[in-house]
Amino acid sequence: MNRSLPSFLFLGVAGVAACSSSDDTSNTTGTKPTTYDTPAADSISDGNGHQLKTFVAPVDPGAGGIVITASGEVNAISGYPYPPFDPSSTWMVDGWSFKIEKYIVVVDHVTLWSDPNKSPSDQSQHGAQVAHADGPFVVDLHKGGTLDGKGGGGEQAVALTTITSQNDNGNAAFDPTVQYGFGFSTVQAPGDGSAINVNLDASEQADYQLMVKNGYSVYYYGTATWAGDTPGATGDFAMCTETNASGGTSAGAYDFTQLPQTMTFQLGFSTPTNYVNCINYTLSEQTNATIRGVQVSPSQSDIEQVTVHMDHPFWESFEEDTPVHWDQIAAQYIGVTDPVAHVEDMIGVPFDPFTDKNHVVMPWRDCEAAEYTPPGNGAMSFDTLSVPQDPSGTCTGTTPADFSTASCTGIRDYYDFMRYTQSTQGHLNSQGLCYIDRQFPSPAGGS
Repeated sequence: MNRSLPSFLFLGVAGVAACSSSDDTSNTTGTKPTTYDTPAADSISDGNGHQLKTFVAPVDPGAGGIVITASGEVNAISGYPYPPFDPSSTWMVDGWSFKIEKYIVVVDHVTLWSDPNKSPSDQSQHGAQVAHADGPFVVDLHKGGTLDGKGGGGEQAVALTTITSQNDNGNAAFDPTVQYGFGFSTVQAPGDGSAINVNLDASEQADYQLMVKNGYSVYYYGTATWAGDTPGATGDFAMCTETNASGGTSAGAYDFTQLPQTMTFQLGFSTPTNYVNCINYTLSEQTNATIRGVQVSPSQSDIEQVTVHMDHPFWESFEEDTPVHWDQIAAQYIGVTDPVAHVEDMIGVPFDPFTDKNHVVMPWRDCEAAEYTPPGNGAMSFDTLSVPQDPSGTCTGTTPADFSTASCTGIRDYYDFMRYTQSTQGHLNSQGLCYIDRQFPSPAGGS
């Protein structure tokens, strides 16, 4: 499923216009300001006696320079409405309407390397570091920005910083004929006074302090409401059926009405991750290839977008871009008044197959017959592909100081599953895949 929505949904939004994926430049006379607009931000505390640093809007560096932007794409602004505006966009296939209100990400260590194609078969390999730009930048991607995003269709991005030369290589100018490897990191929200507040306001101070307290690098806040039987869910989007655990579909095989019909979510991920040697989706889309890295222009600045997709934690598989679900989360709050979903509540929850709070095996629920078919006729089970499962497994390096050397024997529960797949959400220029270097307890591997 792609993540774009029809551009007509965003008509009337100031500063937003559809753009082609080949729009890499900003310093074109008469079309863009010299200084990028500064997002509205308030002075907030990290809870440890420090105020977050004031963000200074970057200035367009012009020819040979790079502007680093960030975007959560259209869904970070609109959420996942049900019924979907466009069946080809991302939506909850089990009939949930997902409203995002805050999507806070901490981005740091934007890095450029020489020789991104050092090993065609091993994306983790590259040449020496030639440039970097550090934050850490704290940004709510739900708020969008004044720049067109790389995914088009109403997507918005915010400028974070610039890189004007090879600042790790004697400040040499970038060679416009050369591609440089590109990477960045999501890091745990710092409470040491180093964080730069890009656009958080006073209402988000408590959210940021929670991120600091729990070591979150990515944070979601909003509401999920089941909408599979509401007016407007007609035609193909009014066919909710369930598949019983022994195979086949049947009405009433599982009592989905016992699930809360609306709930708040406050999902924090303590999953610091390095996104390494990314594929440049903008260049690759133009040539139908997989081109790694970025390339400056000799005539104007080059925009490169850190993209953090919102859907990854809810995938049904570790395979890229699989359908998303909410039933498995809601089922853990049966009988709870005013439930608030947390990632930590998924510790110990089995996913192969899923059971609800009462330890009853769950079936799949499909609210759109034409666009989606559950993978199999049995119980609801999520797929880890080649990553090992180990329900009784152990992890090492479970404190932040040891995260860089942490490992696990396998995916133990849905807590591990969500964190592992969430950590793949960083991309370059919308869809460009990166080598995933997890800095938290997880099974070994870079995918």
